[in-house]
Amino acid sequence: MSDVYIPGIKSQFNSEKLIDDLMKLERIPKERTEKNIENLEVRKGYWQELGRRVSSLRESARLLYSFQNPFNERTALSADESVLTAAATREAAERTYSFTVKQTAQADRFLSSPLDEKFRIESGTYAFSVGNSEISFNFRDGSLREFVDFLNRRGQDKLGASLITVRPGTKSLLIESRVSGAENRLGFSGAAADLAVNIGMMEQRNDTRRDIAFSEAALRKNEPVNARAGRPVTVKDGIIEVPAQNSVSALFSVDIPAGSPLYLKIETATETQADTLDIPQPPPGPAVPAGSVSYGGIVVENDPSHAPLPEWTPPPVPERVDNMAVLSLSFSDGSGAALPPITDTSDFAVRQYRLADVAAGKTITALNIANANTHRDISVRNAEIFDPAVSGGGLRPVNPVSTAQDAIITMEGIELQRPGNTISDIIPGVTVTARGPSSRPVQLEIRPDREAVKDALISLAGNYNRLMAEINVLTRADASIIDELSYLSADEAEEMRKRLGVFSGDTTLNQFKGSLQRAATAPYPAGGEGDLVMLAQIGIGTNTRTSGGSGYDPSRLRGYLEIDEKVLDAALETKLPAIRQLFGSDTDGDLIMDSGAAVNMDALAKPFVDTGGIVALKTTTLDSRISQDRGRIETMERRLASKEAELKLQYGRMEGAYARMEQMFTSLDNFSQRNSGNNR
Repeated sequence: MSDVYIPGIKSQFNSEKLIDDLMKLERIPKERTEKNIENLEVRKGYWQELGRRVSSLRESARLLYSFQNPFNERTALSADESVLTAAATREAAERTYSFTVKQTAQADRFLSSPLDEKFRIESGTYAFSVGNSEISFNFRDGSLREFVDFLNRRGQDKLGASLITVRPGTKSLLIESRVSGAENRLGFSGAAADLAVNIGMMEQRNDTRRDIAFSEAALRKNEPVNARAGRPVTVKDGIIEVPAQNSVSALFSVDIPAGSPLYLKIETATETQADTLDIPQPPPGPAVPAGSVSYGGIVVENDPSHAPLPEWTPPPVPERVDNMAVLSLSFSDGSGAALPPITDTSDFAVRQYRLADVAAGKTITALNIANANTHRDISVRNAEIFDPAVSGGGLRPVNPVSTAQDAIITMEGIELQRPGNTISDIIPGVTVTARGPSSRPVQLEIRPDREAVKDALISLAGNYNRLMAEINVLTRADASIIDELSYLSADEAEEMRKRLGVFSGDTTLNQFKGSLQRAATAPYPAGGEGDLVMLAQIGIGTNTRTSGGSGYDPSRLRGYLEIDEKVLDAALETKLPAIRQLFGSDTDGDLIMDSGAAVNMDALAKPFVDTGGIVALKTTTLDSRISQDRGRIETMERRLASKEAELKLQYGRMEGAYARMEQMFTSLDNFSQRNSGNNR
């Protein structure tokens, strides 16, 4: 019953539909403009995507010749990573080093005897020390877990504790220093010392630490190695200064039984002197006056005297002596043992020697300092013999998980000692990490990071191919181009099909494509090795794949780059400097890269993506057209609204006039019917 006419509610002539149909015709120009805006937005998006592809190619190209180029990257290759690892920076020099790890740095970690899970810690002031740092806190009576939590909160990054279940129903308390190194011993005092003894973590022992006195009374100055050594040995404030070619012995006595845990610790410093040795000159010979006599104003000169001298032979120039093995021990049986060489250092450095390795079963009677160097002074201080397991309070761990010790490594025969296992101050640009002791030397090679170079080259080829594919799709309406791009997903391929031939008439892109192809295949001036002039020589080109047949392959005509990994790997291994020159070189000596494949690609990409470049110009033009069309749409919308209102007014008047006519017709009809009834 939708066609039933109800006056005042529904239009008798379906005016709304008539107005809507008329307005559809009026809206056609506006819809065309909106569609044009959509097309312009899509084209703008294509240009923006193209700009991103060009930027990616430019970044890959610039990376290969900028100051951050991967050719300067270094990597450290260890022959045994279970012993030694390293990380190298760009500042590291290419070289192979020989390392031996004698011991790794450790921190004190002490374990208690198994304790009942309900064991409680008494109230008290618990004091601990880690090296020179003191950690003290008051603890109220509590459980093992409460004590561990409290200690961890107060210990911060120096001291820690944990509970370990050694046997079911029990807990063992582990207290550990979190700082490695022999100087960072873990100490206990106050209630902490009592607790350590009560729970079987520590036991009371006599402190075996013994200082070696450096005083005039305890020293025996030996004859100088060379009679010309004029400066004597001196002792001041506990420091022995041993000038070049002097020696001295510090006298003491201590027994070293087999398996002794005792260590000798000593601090040494060196100072290199200028070579001031006098070079003997030939003797001048006697000086005899000639003499003269005068008489009557006449002077008669004597003939000069002659004193023939034997031919002079200069003595040999003293040889320069560099000998860092200056420390040794003397024993009561008349024998001796040399200690490992020291190293040059202007500041005092700590040296530690395990006495069981050099003096087991003997009695040490003297520490000898024999400075045979011709140009180096040696200073020594703070010599002591100690048991590293016994703390200053005479406490010795019962169940040490590990004891504090320095890392000791040798590099090229030079012994180095550090409190941590990560060492960054022995080779410029290289950080070495000791992983475990070794009995044999481990080779550490600092070499160019060829994998980083390879990754950069692959990235360049990948970005080049994605850009080339983008240009091929935008400038040609050939669907086979997309079928050749096997790496695209189904959605990406479908999106690519929408772009086919969108910029087919754009000569700028076609010229850009041709220039890129020439940059990738053109020869360049020979580099450092003189035999690399083309990318194809290192396995990068447009036709590097080997094929069983000689059939036609249209994809190889698109300009895509291919990589022969075997050829590339071989070139990277043997011709790295020439490869670097192939991608970027300075041909005129002005310190600016002006030749090479990467330099040319960067130069070609720059006009497209620079501020105000081609891509920006294209998108700005499209934005302007979009803005103009949107302005026209606003004008059209105002006109359409006015038109629709006018139609509604006109149709409303028509409906009103028709309604009045019907009403008049009804009135006349009723009047006529009444008159007819009256006549009858």
